Amino acid sequence: MTKKTLQSVLNIHNISDRMVKYIFAVVGFLSVSFLFLIMIFLFKEGLPVFDVVSVKDFLLGTSWYPTSEPPKFGTLPLIIASLSVTFIAAIFAVPFSLGIAIYLSELAPSFVREIVKPAIELIASIPSVIIGFFGMVVIAPFLQDHMDIDTGLNLFNASIMLAFMAIPTIASISEDALSSVPVSLKEASYALGANRWQTIIHITMPAALSGIWTAIILGIARVLGETMVVLMVAGGATTFPTSLFDPVRPLTANIAAEMAEASYRSDHYFALFAIGIILFILTMFFNIIANYLSMKYKFKYH
Repeated sequence: MTKKTLQSVLNIHNISDRMVKYIFAVVGFLSVSFLFLIMIFLFKEGLPVFDVVSVKDFLLGTSWYPTSEPPKFGTLPLIIASLSVTFIAAIFAVPFSLGIAIYLSELAPSFVREIVKPAIELIASIPSVIIGFFGMVVIAPFLQDHMDIDTGLNLFNASIMLAFMAIPTIASISEDALSSVPVSLKEASYALGANRWQTIIHITMPAALSGIWTAIILGIARVLGETMVVLMVAGGATTFPTSLFDPVRPLTANIAAEMAEASYRSDHYFALFAIGIILFILTMFFNIIANYLSMKYKFKYH
């Protein structure tokens, strides 16, 4: 290859690299811009409700009766319902997810891993309405018959269904994080006399802790933002839950249930968008935590 030909090839590669760089820059800019515009629209439509109700009464009020005279826009029962469903779902989802991830990355034979890992990722693609329907026709009658309760559509049912949705996300990302730990670290542990479980607990999991925390927070954020499942199986009661088997209405379910009934740009309409602001802030909070934990526990291999 002549010097001139080599220079031409290098120029083509440089042009291609620059084009790819600019394309990714434009795509990234558009993504951030769309997100920013959505945020502007959300705040524009949600903030006017605070002309008729104070922020304190909106966040700490215990009654949600948007059609009463005067209307009551207390979202505390809805916030408690969302946090309760998310917390209980996490209690179920996190141990199961980590167990699956450890088994697939450290214990399972290769042929099992090749079957189970795609199956888990396939479960993550199941539409939420299917999971909600399963909770309505299978889990709800089972709970009602065996727990001696008035309705099977309640906090516990919603938590179980949301945990089922979160497990594939947490397990898949955690398994990737565990599998990315260098083999040399594990071999060094074995060379020092540690057995397999000691190596998993004291070497592999701490080394993958950044990815595991990210997986957990992303799974919890998905649960917090889920709409269809909680709309179908949580019960829809805008009251404080006093037990696991009380019907509740999380924030997302409240928006979905009432947006079609709210008059355009009415106080009720603005209040539902203000609930969206609460969800936006909660989701952003979880993402900030995920980023913080990811950076704090980032393992350095040296």
